[in-house]
Amino acid sequence: MTGRPSIAVILAAGKGTRMKSELEKVLHPLGGTPMLGHVLAMAGAVGFDQKTVVLGPQMDAVEAYCRDLDGSAKCIVQTKQDGTADAVLTARNCLEGFSGDVVVLYGDTPLLRPETVGTVRQALGQGADVVVLGFEARDPTGYGRLITNGDDRLLAIREEMDASPEERAITLCNSGVFGFRGEIVLQILDKIGNENAKGEFYLTDAVEIARADGLQAVAVACEEEEVLGINTRAELARAEAAMQQRLRELAMVNGATLIAPETVYLSADTVMGTDVVLEPHIVLGRNVTLEDGVTVKAFSHLEGAHVKRGATVGPFARLRPGAEIGEQARIGNFVEVKNATFEEGAKANHLAYVGDARVGAGANVGAGTITCNYDGFDKHLTDIGAGAFIGSNSALVAPVRIGQGAYVGSGSVITKDVADDALAVTRAPQQQREGWAAKVRARRTRKPRNKR
Repeated sequence: MTGRPSIAVILAAGKGTRMKSELEKVLHPLGGTPMLGHVLAMAGAVGFDQKTVVLGPQMDAVEAYCRDLDGSAKCIVQTKQDGTADAVLTARNCLEGFSGDVVVLYGDTPLLRPETVGTVRQALGQGADVVVLGFEARDPTGYGRLITNGDDRLLAIREEMDASPEERAITLCNSGVFGFRGEIVLQILDKIGNENAKGEFYLTDAVEIARADGLQAVAVACEEEEVLGINTRAELARAEAAMQQRLRELAMVNGATLIAPETVYLSADTVMGTDVVLEPHIVLGRNVTLEDGVTVKAFSHLEGAHVKRGATVGPFARLRPGAEIGEQARIGNFVEVKNATFEEGAKANHLAYVGDARVGAGANVGAGTITCNYDGFDKHLTDIGAGAFIGSNSALVAPVRIGQGAYVGSGSVITKDVADDALAVTRAPQQQREGWAAKVRARRTRKPRNKR
């Protein structure tokens, strides 16, 4: 961004009591990814040299998530929550002697774009000592107002309860995101007091303290949607809607066709090539890759799946984790695939379950076929060779191998390996009794019926 060293201090110690959940607030998912994951990814895209996450006591799950997602992130604990300024000061050891950009972010504000944080760093690079990110609020009620001198010079942040009628008419509001020149950040934070109704140390006081010290404070603005903080399930739902709209637009910009975009759910980590077609009412969960030319038909649900070039999935299909669908393969309606590979041109067109299996190139899995992969204790592999044909309503009891080019007769239960190019049939011989149906009908029609 600016070439200066940089630290992101991410405040994530909030308990999130209004979420009414056992799950830590910042771990609630948005587009399939925890809120904090979005913030850490954004900070990485901005290029922060250091990411410091401020947690509350006993937030072990959040710390473990940070460690797994980004081993370079440093977690520190704010033992007593005494306000936003106190939370930033928890990172004192990281800030002492630091020369560069310090930006304060929030673990429950996951829609913020890297470009927007870049404008904060740019303002610091142009000589500002303190930068506050603001937004034009449709309804400013409840927000702190940014008091400026008519341009971007910031005079104060006025909380609504302290604002005059004229100040309450201001619609430029405080997002909570701050940027500081590292050389003066502790000088300012150490002067913030707690003489207020809650007895807390508020970061918003930094603006007037900076001005009193002869330092320059400025405001930069972004869209209101970007700085939506999430404290309730309703706010999480609004953020999800905004995230989905963003993901859909990005997919279409990159060459995918979404026939009814508003009905398609994407995950933040969804990967799509060009000329992908998504029909209405599709859910793409986490860790899904669709290569060029893939078509996913209506009412399909995919997660943890990789679909290769030109394949077709659905309608009403379910791909579970470990599904690998080869080029030009076809997974049809009411087919479920789990931890299984369909090689090039293989197909299961309808009403099948294929789990813990390999389906060779060009093989056909008939309707009603299931791989019996679980014995109550362990999972076992079914291996179907290239060009094999599995007749309808067959059960393949794993572990079992169906050879290349082999045929399995419809209605068979296969418990032993089938050789290449062989036919396996386990049906009982068909019997026929001439005239049986006519005799039964005649007997039934002669029988007197009960009267009520």
